[in-house]
Amino acid sequence: MAPKSFSFPGIFPALLAASLALVLLPTPIIAVHDYHDALRKSILFFEGQRSGKLPPDQRVKWRRDSALRDGSTAGVDLTGGYYDAGDNIKFGFPMAFTTTLLAWSIIDFGRNMGPELKNAVKAVKWSTDYLLKATAKPGVVYVQVGDAYSDHSCWERPEDMDTLRTVYKIDNAHPGSDVAGETAAALAAASIVFRSRDSAYSRLLLNRAVRVFNFADKHRGAYSSSLHAAVCPFYCDVNGYQDELLWAAAWLHKASRKRAYREYIVKNEVVLRAGDTINEFGWDNKHAGINVLISKEVLMGRADYFQSFKQNADGFICSVLPGISHPQVQYSPGGLIFKAGGSNMQHVTSLSFLLLAYSNYLSHANKAVPCGERSASPALLKQLAKRQVNYILGDNPLGMSYMVGYGSRFPQRIHHRGSSLPSVAAHPARIGCKAGSRYYVSPNPNPNLLLGAVVGGPNVSDAFPDSRPYFQESEPTTYINAPLVGLLAFFSAHP
Repeated sequence: MAPKSFSFPGIFPALLAASLALVLLPTPIIAVHDYHDALRKSILFFEGQRSGKLPPDQRVKWRRDSALRDGSTAGVDLTGGYYDAGDNIKFGFPMAFTTTLLAWSIIDFGRNMGPELKNAVKAVKWSTDYLLKATAKPGVVYVQVGDAYSDHSCWERPEDMDTLRTVYKIDNAHPGSDVAGETAAALAAASIVFRSRDSAYSRLLLNRAVRVFNFADKHRGAYSSSLHAAVCPFYCDVNGYQDELLWAAAWLHKASRKRAYREYIVKNEVVLRAGDTINEFGWDNKHAGINVLISKEVLMGRADYFQSFKQNADGFICSVLPGISHPQVQYSPGGLIFKAGGSNMQHVTSLSFLLLAYSNYLSHANKAVPCGERSASPALLKQLAKRQVNYILGDNPLGMSYMVGYGSRFPQRIHHRGSSLPSVAAHPARIGCKAGSRYYVSPNPNPNLLLGAVVGGPNVSDAFPDSRPYFQESEPTTYINAPLVGLLAFFSAHP
């Protein structure tokens, strides 16, 4: 998976060294965690990432309306949605993946969310309302708003944004089966969330998912080829679009129960390389997720024709077990899953979510996973997932939480424009593109707490530089938090 890339001038080595030294001080490990508090904050984070006109019940009060003319240059309304991370761009590919994982979190673990369920559902709808706008025109998907190079050369609040809000789209002549496939998956997964809550909205989501999937399948190609200059190296599809087509078909099968999707999956399993890179799962690569999602059908005794997907899912489980060597999955000395590339916590939360989801499917079927001479029980998989969650919340060599606002010690200088600049309430005057630079390089903590934000996290040696310029470690993203919502929901009910 390609790391997201940024360029921003003015890194001060002395500042970074001081920050690193500060964080390397040892502190005691926390023993007991308040998973419900962490769950509440992990969902609240999404309100801090909102773009567009904020609703009256907005709880992150230091944010204001932003990007109210998005889409106007193309004659469409593309307001709303989420900023992906610490910048002010709306990238459709990771936004759709975030939506799919938030929906899956609710589908599998919503019953464990208690009063936070309504907030999790709102977090999904904020995104699906935007995705419906982005797919309103048949044969077109609007996949990005904002010029990433223009945005990344500035350090300014979303409320002050004066960078290029270029609109990028895919269509029949410029395909993007990857982003369209993920968008179809998101709409289909969300239709399940709303089935019992708002049946008309649920039908709208499912019908749109069908249309977008048909477009993705009929006009095949990677959006990285069609829109290379805009989306690369930020969210470049390195892995190919084939996995998104299978992923979308799997969610459409789950949402619609139509035989056509089952037949599509069986027919295209080999062509679309279902058995590739079975231990990858994230915004670019869906393989492990496809296999776990489809395996539920097999474990429920309903779908022997999907047996090979269960074999792949078992292979994924074995590849991430500590002590079984696999070149693509490492563990830090402190026990954190580590994969090469940027923003490691995205791998930690996504892979842990799959461990937990699969453990539940195995439990219901009274099965375990054979791994050579070892056997991985559902209880072991839950234990592994919990260990990763506890590491994020403070059970690590530095004794610090990697969730902003959780615990007594957490990242103070996250790579996030809105959090690091004075709020509009505190500083009503506009802060221009380059005027924000002094806040970027400041050694001071961010003035606005982005509660619930989980940062990219420590390196393979468990060291963490609490410093904005180290964006791979200090930047939060929506797709780090989305699977964590499901994990925290489960452990809040089963501590």
